[in-house]
Amino acid sequence: MALSSAPLAAGPIDASRWTHHRPAIRPDVSPLDAGGETGIKLHYVSCHPPSGVETKGTILLIHGFPQTWYQFRRVITPLSDAGYHIIVPDYRGAGDSTKPSQYEAVFTKAVMAGDLRILVRKVEGVQGKVHVVGHDIGGMIAHAYATQYPDETASVCYGECPIPGSSFYEKHKRDTQFWHFLFHSIPDLPELLISGKVKEYQKHFLDRHCQDPSAFTLEDREVYAQAYSGSGAMRCALNVYRAFERDAVQNKKWVEENGRCKVPCLTLWGGESWMTQEEAVKMCEEFYEDGEYAEVEGAGHWIAEEQPMRFVEAVLRWVERSG
Repeated sequence: MALSSAPLAAGPIDASRWTHHRPAIRPDVSPLDAGGETGIKLHYVSCHPPSGVETKGTILLIHGFPQTWYQFRRVITPLSDAGYHIIVPDYRGAGDSTKPSQYEAVFTKAVMAGDLRILVRKVEGVQGKVHVVGHDIGGMIAHAYATQYPDETASVCYGECPIPGSSFYEKHKRDTQFWHFLFHSIPDLPELLISGKVKEYQKHFLDRHCQDPSAFTLEDREVYAQAYSGSGAMRCALNVYRAFERDAVQNKKWVEENGRCKVPCLTLWGGESWMTQEEAVKMCEEFYEDGEYAEVEGAGHWIAEEQPMRFVEAVLRWVERSG
């Protein structure tokens, strides 16, 4: 299903209902393991519907690399205006969240999804099922959330990522297209080579996968560069990749033990992105009983930033149909 219409321009960003928070979600983690902090803390943005608008449910938006919660800046309020409580975290190691001192074992997508469940259920106090929407690395985390907590997940929407353990991932993980999977997995060397060149390194990713590089202003690029230039930030980002093989083992084992996930799943891709519809559908069917495919016309990899209003349209169409 292709989602297209007349051009949908994004208006000014209305942040008037946004609130920023940074709670300790795992307070028992020692400072030695939590980058010097007392416990693992997650920064997140929360946005409730306008006064007088009934809340239909909760949508959890999970960003990718090399981004932060800021990836969804143009879609938070429009999604909330439609009647949804929107929760947008920096996952562990990214943005203003804690930079754990340990290595890849604490960056499996199952662990990262567990962080977000604590945030949603215990910190924000969400009682009903949540709609989980993830992009890129966030898509892998969204998948882990849906499979670990199916009874708490109303629907899952993921895209712009190969799911570790899938046939596509196993076949293509060493392809030139995914050169960074191997590069990021090497201990220590990537940090050394990227140091002092974070902005240039990010520009490669943003421009290479973008249908329209002007979607990112100089200010946007600076926000991301600053986020990944701080102490421990790039190390944590790379550890997220170094955990892929652990993720693959966990994802395969989950299907072997439980069968395909029953949570309704939408796999959402940019119309000008890198995966074919056939490949995306096949990957989704390996893990989900009830899967659908959609693409957003005019977008490359960075859908929520390149075509924010079409992203909103796609997500709302999905969540209103699925739960």
